[in-house]
Amino acid sequence: DLGVVAQHADRVAVMLAGRVVEQAATSQLFARAEHAYTRGLLGASLNLVDDLHYRGWKLPEIRHVRSDDGSAAFSVIPRAPYSSEDDARREADNAASVDAPLLSLHDVRIDYPQRHGKTTLRAVDGVSLQIAPGETVGLVGESGCGKSTLSKAILRLVPASGGQIRLRGTDLVPLRERELRPLRRHVQMVFQDPYASLNPRRTVGEILDTVLVVNGVSDARRRRTRIAAILDRVGLPGSAQQRFPHEFSGGQRQRIGIARALVLEPDLLICDEPVSALDVSIQAQILNLLVDLKRDLGLAYLFISHDLSVVRYIADRVHVMQAGRIVESGDHREIWRAPQHPYTRTLLDAVPGRKSEDARAA
Repeated sequence: DLGVVAQHADRVAVMLAGRVVEQAATSQLFARAEHAYTRGLLGASLNLVDDLHYRGWKLPEIRHVRSDDGSAAFSVIPRAPYSSEDDARREADNAASVDAPLLSLHDVRIDYPQRHGKTTLRAVDGVSLQIAPGETVGLVGESGCGKSTLSKAILRLVPASGGQIRLRGTDLVPLRERELRPLRRHVQMVFQDPYASLNPRRTVGEILDTVLVVNGVSDARRRRTRIAAILDRVGLPGSAQQRFPHEFSGGQRQRIGIARALVLEPDLLICDEPVSALDVSIQAQILNLLVDLKRDLGLAYLFISHDLSVVRYIADRVHVMQAGRIVESGDHREIWRAPQHPYTRTLLDAVPGRKSEDARAA
């Protein structure tokens, strides 16, 4: 997290493949990095000063390769425009013109029983929001504010105590499991931890095949075709099917997690802190992948994160959550430029490295 480094370190050493390739005073390194790898890391790191949004820009990426002599090598893929302003405006207009939301929450409440079941803790308190087809909605707030609990309620992994959770008009709250089953494939989740969210005793092929079998895809040839296609789509080779999760890097495991969510061809992905466990260069790769998948497959995202810089880049609209409630909502521009709620301003002020970034921007 380069923002934390900028705020707290006096000097910085940058390592690549077991060697220090650059070291300098923090202010000097962030202002005038000399090594190409350092510049690549800084370029791939998101902050609230750079007005970057997925509709306009693809993030820089660092790609690591192993040379013939066994030494480490890398290449930096620079920032590039995704589309023209006209294309971006047309996409925004299309998203805004959709009358019927894909997902609609109204006054959702979630209570957890406390000791001996005599009292309850209200984790989510009257949340209402909507997500249109093809839209990315960001949900931000500090740890423990109810973000993940709300996402689990949408998936019916925890019960809602009240309110409505409508998927294409159907309220999921009162449905029994048999009624829910055909609807589950439309909403899938990408979890935070790419290490803990995969079964270590199954190969990647078995993990993906089980998802399809459980959801009623009985034809084995059809399952094999779909698995091969989705692995290719997330940038993994077909040989990955025969390997176990521990044989992959963290970024590759998150790609497997995305493939597992996408193999059912859902309409909505709930991304619960999907890049917080990844280093900055891999984070950029996964965010670019999510944007590409959104454009190509017409996906909608509920993107949950405590990292405001990531949400600013990936979201069309943003909701700020505090103590189980939505305290502020806005589009991806105005909520950062002119926050209205004191809690939103507190979150922005607490972003690591924000003061040094503001000073450099000035």
